[in-house]
Amino acid sequence: MPARRSRLVPATATGALVESLASLRQSLDLPSGFPRAVLAEARDAARSVPTDPAVANLADLRDLEFLTIDPPGSPDLDQAMHFQQTSEGAVLHYAIADVPAFVTPGGELDAEVRLRGQTLYAADGRIPLHPPVLSEDAASLVDNADRRAYVWRFTLDSGARPLQTTLTRAIVRSRHRWSYPDAQAALQHGSAPETLRTLAWFGPLRAQRESERGGASLNVPETTIEVDHGTYRLQRNPPLPLEDWNAQVSLLTGMAAAEIMLAGGIGVLRTMPAAGVADVAAFRAQTVALGIPWRDGIQYGDYLRTLDRDDPAALAVRSAAASLFRGAGYVAFDGRPPTQTLQAAIGAPYAHTTAPLRRLVDRWSLVVCEALANGRPVPEWARQSLPEIPKLMGRSDQRADQFDAASIHRVEAALLHGQESAVFPAVVLAEQGGGSRVQLANSPVTARVAGMRAPAGSRVEVRLERADIATGEIEFAAVGASAGTTDR
Repeated sequence: MPARRSRLVPATATGALVESLASLRQSLDLPSGFPRAVLAEARDAARSVPTDPAVANLADLRDLEFLTIDPPGSPDLDQAMHFQQTSEGAVLHYAIADVPAFVTPGGELDAEVRLRGQTLYAADGRIPLHPPVLSEDAASLVDNADRRAYVWRFTLDSGARPLQTTLTRAIVRSRHRWSYPDAQAALQHGSAPETLRTLAWFGPLRAQRESERGGASLNVPETTIEVDHGTYRLQRNPPLPLEDWNAQVSLLTGMAAAEIMLAGGIGVLRTMPAAGVADVAAFRAQTVALGIPWRDGIQYGDYLRTLDRDDPAALAVRSAAASLFRGAGYVAFDGRPPTQTLQAAIGAPYAHTTAPLRRLVDRWSLVVCEALANGRPVPEWARQSLPEIPKLMGRSDQRADQFDAASIHRVEAALLHGQESAVFPAVVLAEQGGGSRVQLANSPVTARVAGMRAPAGSRVEVRLERADIATGEIEFAAVGASAGTTDR
């Protein structure tokens, strides 16, 4: 099990943190609730949209024992899966919440979710894309309830390659809600159901397929904020193996969606350009300087997969590698395919299609793909509004990134508040803007130290000069050098 770093914000700093996070929401003009008309429309949809297969005229797939796998406590369940191993490989059914059934194009709810773009996650609570009556109940793939879904069916060979793909609108019933830690433990203890056991077969094979197509994953530990009964905790969690395997199911589906849309001449892709020659050369030089050279003849993704998660030099390499994962965006098309179709980090054309409860663009992807896959015209509302989606998602992504970073900075400041003058061991991630960016060795905190001159991968000591909870600004100084100001 990968090591996890976690630190609790002291009680003496909690009040100031709560005020700072509330002020952040106001400064970004984030919504605090849903307009009355939007809630009324959502409640009406929750009551009136049928889930009886005969009434809804949908396929009945309730006999399949679907299950969900999500972070602990997740209320908005977009996906459920069912795996069955066969003598030739496996059959995967992947159910995605049928959000389009609950959102009337051109209605109040539709207008509101277009403004929001995606669910925002914060230390002081989520800001959901859809009202909870839908996102946490009627449209969510909760266990032991009949729910509408778009069901992808993949027939897989012995190498987990798709031989046949279909997409059907259906009624499903999830049998169990798994958290990642519980599902991983069940696999280790030998008590996991067939779907989880087959996922453990599928994930490593899909990682091999990723290597073959030149895809890569950084697998950088994610910094998250957890709140429990008024206490705040900052965590940096390397993904469990099962999280990587589960991600491969979503990647397979996103690639299938892109293939359908490109063949049909209409859709919206998630793209990322390949890194430039100069950027690749600079990164390769950094790996040599850090003592973990990326040698010729080895695929980029394969090289990243060899890195030790806990080695300081490897941490610096991953930080440097992020510079090659830039420029992601959305491109819509109707007719001629776009010039740029590749998502370079994945190594194939790709579309977001598996999280419609939490991300706006996925609703369009599902509607377009289901029509194309079954030989029907794309609904006119989807075709006409498709060109708007890249702009709406770009604006939403920018706001989400800003909100996430500012929230983490404030929690980091609260975590360190009161420890001024303390000295911390750290690892240099990179030289940056006349200083160095460091990762504290025993705490999930990163910061820039102005004036520090140390090569990436170096072990250093830094002294905390200031931690301002109200702004999230942290000031460190290199031990034995003058203090510098954080610039984040």
